Parts: sequence; structure tokens; C-alpha cells
Amino acid sequence: MKSVFPVFAVALFSASPLQAQTSPDHDHAPPQHWSFEGPLGNFDLAAVQRGYVVYEQVCSSCHGMKHVQFRDLEGMGLDAEAIKSIASGYQIQDGRDLSGVLKYRHGLPDDAFPTPVKPAGVPKGMLPPDQSRLAVVYPGGPDRVYALITGYGPAPEGVAVSPGQFYNRFAQGRRIAMKPPLRDGEVHYADGTPATVEQEARDVTTFLAWVAQPHLVARHRTGVRVIVYLLCLALLLFMLKRRIWSNAE
Repeated sequence: MKSVFPVFAVALFSASPLQAQTSPDHDHAPPQHWSFEGPLGNFDLAAVQRGYVVYEQVCSSCHGMKHVQFRDLEGMGLDAEAIKSIASGYQIQDGRDLSGVLKYRHGLPDDAFPTPVKPAGVPKGMLPPDQSRLAVVYPGGPDRVYALITGYGPAPEGVAVSPGQFYNRFAQGRRIAMKPPLRDGEVHYADGTPATVEQEARDVTTFLAWVAQPHLVARHRTGVRVIVYLLCLALLLFMLKRRIWSNAE
């Protein structure tokens, strides 16, 4: 299951991100509706949890999240025991033994998600990108990530695709080295949500957006409170001004 993701780096970063936004030889990502958009946006934590399932079962064999600690998953609704169980399923480098061989131990909640060993099939010099901040640093953001994951299809007549490449209308040159990473039923959702390609792609994109901005909702709430406070203050100052000038008259 995890083997379908060995060249995600090539998929996302085989060309300059800025070129990918402006080049005429690929389709632009259509805008999507995300619950976390806008000043009042918030994350659907059920979708975030489903997205983690996709990341863990499909993406994590090639992609780390070095800026995310296991205990950060508490923010998406997991309890301490669930986090401890997830962390223990990862092997963390723990120095070297007397012979110079790397030692490993089970992960702890305070550990960061490890960076996997470079997978077979990735060209020399290309490493799968860390996904900690992918949704905010990649031009096009969540819309582009979702489009790239779901943009596979048969090549139109007259379009040649070299061995080891796949047609993807949202990729630079409409060709991509990553195999289609998702399939219907690729993962099992505990809440019974049908695991279609579109659902899996939307969920993992939501998870990556949450990972990149875990405090987004808190910032939105703070912003709303500040605006309300300033409006109330402005109203009080206006009333005070009128009272002062009424006495002057």
C-alpha cells in the first residue's frame, strides 16, 4: 500500500513551483471549498483525523513531518493513550552503538515524526519533501495539492508519455513521475466514510493544512474578539465625543 508513494518529491517539486503556477502547459488548479478558509474558517476535525489515516497508511513511508511532534495530534482530538500508541509504532534514531551502527528505539509522544530513509525509485538528488508546512509553502496551497493528487488520467491522443511517467493535467508539462497515490478503498475509515479517491485526497489535504496551521482557529477567534473590542471602543469614544461637545455648546 505504501509503495505507491515512492516519488512524491518528483511529483510536487520536479519543476519550479513558480513556473508551475504560470506555465501554459498545464491546467491551473480549480478553486475548492475548504472549511478552514476565510476569517471565520475552522477545521473539521473528523476530516483531519481521516486525513491522518491517509498520511500514515500511504504517505508516511516516504514523507516525514519534522516540525510536528506526536503530541501535537492532541489538537485533532486524540487522547494521550492514542498518541502514545501512534508514537510507539515509529522507529526513532537513538545514536550509535560502539560499532558505529545506528540504534533505534520506539517513538515517544515528545518525538517529531521521523524522516524516512530515501525510498527506492527516487532519482539521485531528489528527496521526498517534508510535509510539515507543505500546504502553506507550496504555491497554490491546498487547491494545488488536491488537484495534483486527483489529476491523473489517460493521455490525450498525440501526447507521448515516457516510461516511468504518468499523465497528470495539473503537473508541469502534464507529465509526472509519481504513480497515482490513491485508489478507491485505499484506506479504511473507522467512521464509515466511503474511501473514494476524491474523499481520500480531500481528507489528506485537510490534514496537511491543519498540520501547517494548527493554531489557525485560535487566531481566527482572537481576531474576532479584537474586532468586537475595537468596535465597542469606537462606539464608546463616539458617544463620549458627542457628550463633551454637547456640554460645550
